[in-house]
Amino acid sequence: MSVVPGNVETDTQPPMSVPLRHFVVALGFLVAAVVASEFTGEPSEPLAHVHLLLAGWVCITIMGAMTQFVPVWSGTELHSRRLATAQLWLVTAGLAGFAGSLLTDRYDLLPYAGGFMLAGFWTFVYNVGRTLATARPLDVTERHFALALAYFLVLTVLGLSLAVGFTRPLFYDSPVARGDVVATHATLAVFGAVLTTVFGALYQLATMFTQTELHGIDSSLRTVEEVGYPVGVVALAVGRLFGNVSLARVGGVLVVGSVICVAVILARKLTETSVEWTPMLSRYAVAAGAMAVWALLTLPAWVADPLARDATFGAPGARTLLLFGVVGFVVFGTLYHVVPFIVWVHRYSDRLGFEPVPMIDDLYDDRIAAVDFVALVVGVGVLAAADLLAAADAQSVPRFGVAAAGALVLVGSLAFATNLLLVLRRHGPQSLPAVLVGGRVGNGDAAGDDGGDASDTLSSGGEP
Repeated sequence: MSVVPGNVETDTQPPMSVPLRHFVVALGFLVAAVVASEFTGEPSEPLAHVHLLLAGWVCITIMGAMTQFVPVWSGTELHSRRLATAQLWLVTAGLAGFAGSLLTDRYDLLPYAGGFMLAGFWTFVYNVGRTLATARPLDVTERHFALALAYFLVLTVLGLSLAVGFTRPLFYDSPVARGDVVATHATLAVFGAVLTTVFGALYQLATMFTQTELHGIDSSLRTVEEVGYPVGVVALAVGRLFGNVSLARVGGVLVVGSVICVAVILARKLTETSVEWTPMLSRYAVAAGAMAVWALLTLPAWVADPLARDATFGAPGARTLLLFGVVGFVVFGTLYHVVPFIVWVHRYSDRLGFEPVPMIDDLYDDRIAAVDFVALVVGVGVLAAADLLAAADAQSVPRFGVAAAGALVLVGSLAFATNLLLVLRRHGPQSLPAVLVGGRVGNGDAAGDDGGDASDTLSSGGEP
């Protein structure tokens, strides 16, 4: 049985349509990324797949989550709802054009698509940055989010330069090679923007939903991560940009050490909890284990050669483990609570105490959640193992097993997306198309309103 928030102030709710729109679009990009990975054979497919997965599914989810919860956690108002709407469609249009251009070899369109993406991400950075600027002092989660916004600014500039470089000799006679810019862009995207956001959110979510607190060694590990991780990310990125092995090696060690710190903190909170195990916590457990495995594999690889092209995402072959095992399962777990929570607040919170209402974890289907969990754990596990074996020059990696694992990931992704969409269909105050196109969505949420007021934020004392 899940815990129902008993002190949510339902008269001061956050806008529902804006974050849900982000989450629905992000789910679409998740499915598109898995399909692109499994069923296309174009030379540019890996690049399209990674961007659909990271920029589409993960980053758009981050945009929606920050837009929703920064005002809640910070006790302030969202700077602008109009900008929150604009950021989504700019990134969506740009990413769709970017992936389509890669898959159809229309490289001349990449700079325009990249420009839309940059405009969307910079709109997001400005909107959330202005919102964070009104919160003082910043807590550990807010500090991580502020750093992530800075990474977004730099990585998108590098990304646009790489898009332009497809059609113009932008890096000819440049002090840095195109390959070094690619590695730096990937470093700032994955280890900068994405993992910094994930770590910041986990400090809130892992304690909140396990009903535990940081204590003992947790505080020391958090201090090490909060100092060492941003220094490590910058050192690793700059070292890769200018080909400085020593600087990149120091940065890589700091990054790996910080990931271990977060893995230990998360594992400790999961073992200390006395609450009922939920889909959110089970997926966080997978992420904690994947962090530890990734770190143990990556440390010797980065100490040996942090500039190696096949070690951009960690140890050679560790990309699937990092992107799906760590980042993916944190996002899977978080959305299994966040989407039902937002719907519950708008649909049922004001009825609490007056009539029987479902609990938050009653809104999704437990059977579908079990199916997608098993499919994703097995599928991602086999794909990660196959990648590591291939990187180690194993004699043979069974193609049938890899294909079957890819099919399981697709089935799990579809089941996950279906489960969350069913929450909106069965319990949402409006239809799914209405959520996507905007309009009024429950309790006075006018999607086109600019700025915000006290009615746009959840009571800071409300515990999901």
